Amino acid sequence: MQGKDSTNKTGQRLALWIVGVALFWLGTTIAGGYLGWTSRTHALFDLAALAGFGWALWTGFNIWRARRQDKG
Repeated sequence: MQGKDSTNKTGQRLALWIVGVALFWLGTTIAGGYLGWTSRTHALFDLAALAGFGWALWTGFNIWRARRQDKG
């Protein structure tokens, strides 16, 4: 059962990661609007958030695969 606990902890960390990336992206979007950042600066932060969400998607896929292997 240790594998299941590990998978659950990873899932919880993943959820916190997704919320953190979303708040980061929202914060930089709002800050950029107020501070008058250029489109390039906005794009940089958008790409950073996209990378964070991509990593979350990959990790979620790996969690899904691990849970399927535990059942079989």
